[in-house]
Amino acid sequence: MNGVSTELIMRSVYETVYMVSVSLLIGALIGIPLGILLVLTRSNGIKPNAVFFTVLNGIINILRSIPFIILLVAITPLTRLIVGQTYGSTAAIVPLLVYIAPFIARLVENSLLEVGPGIMELAKSLGASTFQTIRFFLLPEALGSLVLTLTTATIGLIGATAMAGTIGGGGVGSLAITYGYERFNTFVIVLTVIILIIIVQIIQGAGNRLAKKLRHE
Repeated sequence: MNGVSTELIMRSVYETVYMVSVSLLIGALIGIPLGILLVLTRSNGIKPNAVFFTVLNGIINILRSIPFIILLVAITPLTRLIVGQTYGSTAAIVPLLVYIAPFIARLVENSLLEVGPGIMELAKSLGASTFQTIRFFLLPEALGSLVLTLTTATIGLIGATAMAGTIGGGGVGSLAITYGYERFNTFVIVLTVIILIIIVQIIQGAGNRLAKKLRHE
Protein backbone atom coordinates (compact mmCIF):
# COMPACT_ATOMS: atom_id res chain seq x y z
CA MET A 1 0.00 0.00 0.00
CA ASN A 2 2.25 2.80 -1.32
CA GLY A 3 5.24 1.61 0.68
CA VAL A 4 3.48 0.72 3.94
CA SER A 5 1.84 -2.54 4.91
CA THR A 6 -1.56 -2.92 6.50
CA GLU A 7 0.20 -4.52 9.48
CA LEU A 8 2.35 -1.42 9.97
CA ILE A 9 -0.69 0.84 9.82
CA MET A 10 -2.59 -1.28 12.34
CA ARG A 11 0.42 -1.35 14.68
CA SER A 12 0.69 2.44 14.47
CA VAL A 13 -3.00 2.83 15.30
CA TYR A 14 -2.60 0.41 18.22
CA GLU A 15 0.38 2.37 19.56
CA THR A 16 -1.63 5.59 19.39
CA VAL A 17 -4.59 4.02 21.20
CA TYR A 18 -2.19 2.56 23.79
CA MET A 19 -0.52 5.91 24.49
CA VAL A 20 -3.81 7.79 24.66
CA SER A 21 -5.54 5.19 26.87
CA VAL A 22 -2.77 4.84 29.45
CA SER A 23 -2.03 8.58 29.55
CA LEU A 24 -5.71 9.46 29.88
CA LEU A 25 -6.33 6.94 32.66
CA ILE A 26 -3.36 7.96 34.79
CA GLY A 27 -3.75 11.63 33.86
CA ALA A 28 -7.40 11.57 34.96
CA LEU A 29 -6.47 9.90 38.26
CA ILE A 30 -4.10 12.81 38.88
CA GLY A 31 -5.90 15.67 37.17
CA ILE A 32 -9.43 15.18 38.51
CA PRO A 33 -8.39 15.36 42.21
CA LEU A 34 -6.21 18.38 41.41
CA GLY A 35 -9.16 20.08 39.72
CA ILE A 36 -11.35 19.37 42.75
CA LEU A 37 -8.67 20.78 45.07
CA LEU A 38 -8.52 23.96 43.00
CA VAL A 39 -12.25 24.44 43.47
CA LEU A 40 -12.23 23.58 47.17
CA THR A 41 -9.30 25.78 48.18
CA ARG A 42 -10.08 28.93 46.17
CA SER A 43 -11.16 32.01 48.16
CA ASN A 44 -14.88 31.22 47.87
CA GLY A 45 -14.49 27.44 48.10
CA ILE A 46 -15.59 25.03 50.82
CA LYS A 47 -12.08 24.83 52.28
CA PRO A 48 -10.36 28.10 51.30
CA ASN A 49 -6.57 27.97 51.55
CA ALA A 50 -4.83 30.85 49.81
CA VAL A 51 -1.30 29.42 50.05
CA PHE A 52 -2.21 25.95 48.79
CA PHE A 53 -4.37 27.34 45.98
CA THR A 54 -1.73 29.82 44.87
CA VAL A 55 1.02 27.18 44.75
CA LEU A 56 -1.10 24.55 42.98
CA ASN A 57 -2.58 27.07 40.57
CA GLY A 58 0.89 28.39 39.77
CA ILE A 59 2.33 24.93 39.08
CA ILE A 60 -0.57 24.07 36.78
CA ASN A 61 -0.21 27.39 34.95
CA ILE A 62 3.51 26.81 34.43
CA LEU A 63 3.05 23.28 33.07
CA ARG A 64 0.15 24.38 30.87
CA SER A 65 2.22 27.17 29.33
CA ILE A 66 4.99 24.87 28.04
CA PRO A 67 4.39 23.76 24.41
CA PHE A 68 4.25 19.98 24.25
CA ILE A 69 7.01 19.67 21.67
CA ILE A 70 9.36 21.53 24.05
CA LEU A 71 8.12 19.51 27.01
CA LEU A 72 9.05 16.32 25.16
CA VAL A 73 12.68 17.38 25.06
CA ALA A 74 12.82 19.17 28.41
CA ILE A 75 11.87 16.15 30.51
CA THR A 76 14.00 13.64 28.61
CA PRO A 77 16.10 12.91 31.74
CA LEU A 78 12.93 12.17 33.74
CA THR A 79 11.66 9.90 30.97
CA ARG A 80 14.94 8.00 30.90
CA LEU A 81 14.92 7.71 34.72
CA ILE A 82 11.40 6.27 34.83
CA VAL A 83 11.28 4.14 31.68
CA GLY A 84 14.98 3.52 30.99
CA GLN A 85 14.80 4.94 27.47
CA THR A 86 13.55 8.03 25.66
CA TYR A 87 11.99 6.47 22.56
CA GLY A 88 9.00 4.23 21.95
CA SER A 89 5.34 4.38 22.94
CA THR A 90 5.89 3.62 26.63
CA ALA A 91 8.53 6.34 26.96
CA ALA A 92 6.16 8.84 25.31
CA ILE A 93 3.62 8.28 28.10
CA VAL A 94 5.79 10.19 30.61
CA PRO A 95 5.67 13.57 28.81
CA LEU A 96 2.08 12.89 27.82
CA LEU A 97 1.21 12.56 31.52
CA VAL A 98 3.01 15.78 32.42
CA TYR A 99 1.08 17.45 29.61
CA ILE A 100 -2.39 16.05 30.21
CA ALA A 101 -2.70 15.96 34.02
CA PRO A 102 -2.64 19.76 34.51
CA PHE A 103 -4.79 20.16 31.39
CA ILE A 104 -7.44 17.88 32.89
CA ALA A 105 -7.13 19.64 36.25
CA ARG A 106 -7.92 23.00 34.65
CA LEU A 107 -10.82 21.59 32.61
CA VAL A 108 -12.26 19.86 35.69
CA GLU A 109 -11.98 23.10 37.66
CA ASN A 110 -13.94 24.94 34.96
CA SER A 111 -16.60 22.20 34.87
CA LEU A 112 -17.09 22.21 38.64
CA LEU A 113 -17.27 26.00 38.75
CA GLU A 114 -20.28 25.78 36.42
CA VAL A 115 -22.28 24.13 39.21
CA GLY A 116 -24.77 26.67 40.54
CA PRO A 117 -24.28 28.07 44.07
CA GLY A 118 -27.71 26.74 44.99
CA ILE A 119 -26.37 23.17 44.92
CA MET A 120 -23.60 24.08 47.34
CA GLU A 121 -26.04 25.87 49.61
CA LEU A 122 -28.27 22.80 49.61
CA ALA A 123 -25.36 20.59 50.61
CA LYS A 124 -24.43 22.99 53.38
CA SER A 125 -28.00 23.20 54.69
CA LEU A 126 -28.18 19.41 54.85
CA GLY A 127 -24.99 19.31 56.90
CA ALA A 128 -22.99 17.42 54.28
CA SER A 129 -19.29 16.95 54.93
CA THR A 130 -16.69 18.06 52.40
CA PHE A 131 -16.45 14.53 50.99
CA GLN A 132 -20.25 14.16 50.85
CA THR A 133 -20.58 17.54 49.13
CA ILE A 134 -18.11 16.45 46.45
CA ARG A 135 -19.44 12.91 46.08
CA PHE A 136 -23.19 13.48 46.19
CA PHE A 137 -23.65 17.08 45.03
CA LEU A 138 -20.73 18.57 43.12
CA LEU A 139 -19.62 15.67 40.90
CA PRO A 140 -23.12 14.37 39.97
CA GLU A 141 -24.24 17.88 39.02
CA ALA A 142 -21.17 18.41 36.83
CA LEU A 143 -21.06 14.89 35.37
CA GLY A 144 -22.19 15.82 31.87
CA SER A 145 -19.64 18.62 31.69
CA LEU A 146 -16.93 16.32 33.06
CA VAL A 147 -17.60 13.85 30.26
CA LEU A 148 -17.03 16.60 27.71
CA THR A 149 -13.90 17.58 29.66
CA LEU A 150 -12.45 14.09 29.31
CA THR A 151 -13.50 14.03 25.66
CA THR A 152 -11.58 17.25 25.05
CA ALA A 153 -8.58 15.86 26.95
CA THR A 154 -8.64 12.68 24.87
CA ILE A 155 -8.62 14.61 21.61
CA GLY A 156 -5.81 16.79 22.93
CA LEU A 157 -3.85 13.65 23.74
CA ILE A 158 -4.31 12.33 20.21
CA GLY A 159 -2.71 15.49 18.86
CA ALA A 160 0.09 15.22 21.39
CA THR A 161 0.84 11.59 20.48
CA ALA A 162 1.19 12.69 16.87
CA MET A 163 3.85 15.21 17.98
CA ALA A 164 5.52 12.52 20.10
CA GLY A 165 6.01 10.58 16.87
CA THR A 166 8.48 13.23 15.69
CA ILE A 167 11.04 12.01 18.26
CA GLY A 168 10.39 8.29 17.98
CA GLY A 169 7.29 8.02 20.17
CA GLY A 170 5.61 5.61 17.79
CA GLY A 171 1.98 5.71 16.74
CA VAL A 172 0.34 7.36 13.77
CA GLY A 173 2.55 10.44 14.14
CA SER A 174 5.69 8.37 13.73
CA LEU A 175 4.14 6.68 10.70
CA ALA A 176 3.47 10.06 9.10
CA ILE A 177 7.01 11.32 9.76
CA THR A 178 9.01 8.17 8.96
CA TYR A 179 7.06 6.77 6.04
CA GLY A 180 5.38 9.93 4.81
CA TYR A 181 7.36 13.13 5.29
CA GLU A 182 10.89 11.67 5.21
CA ARG A 183 10.11 9.56 2.12
CA PHE A 184 8.05 12.23 0.36
CA ASN A 185 5.08 9.87 0.36
CA THR A 186 2.01 12.09 0.20
CA PHE A 187 -0.31 9.08 0.29
CA VAL A 188 0.90 8.06 3.74
CA ILE A 189 0.57 11.60 5.10
CA VAL A 190 -3.00 11.88 3.79
CA LEU A 191 -3.79 8.42 5.15
CA THR A 192 -2.58 9.32 8.65
CA VAL A 193 -4.64 12.51 8.59
CA ILE A 194 -7.74 10.52 7.61
CA ILE A 195 -7.08 7.97 10.38
CA LEU A 196 -6.72 10.73 13.00
CA ILE A 197 -9.87 12.49 11.76
CA ILE A 198 -11.86 9.25 12.02
CA ILE A 199 -10.59 8.55 15.55
CA VAL A 200 -11.35 12.10 16.71
CA GLN A 201 -14.85 12.04 15.19
CA ILE A 202 -15.67 8.75 16.89
CA ILE A 203 -14.46 9.98 20.29
CA GLN A 204 -16.14 13.38 19.99
CA GLY A 205 -19.41 11.84 18.86
CA ALA A 206 -19.44 9.31 21.69
CA GLY A 207 -18.57 12.00 24.24
CA ASN A 208 -21.31 14.33 22.99
CA ARG A 209 -23.94 11.59 23.10
CA LEU A 210 -22.99 10.48 26.61
CA ALA A 211 -22.90 14.04 27.92
CA LYS A 212 -26.31 14.75 26.38
CA LYS A 213 -27.73 11.63 27.99
CA LEU A 214 -26.33 12.55 31.41
CA ARG A 215 -27.77 16.04 31.10
CA HIS A 216 -31.14 14.54 30.13
CA GLU A 217 -31.33 16.73 27.04
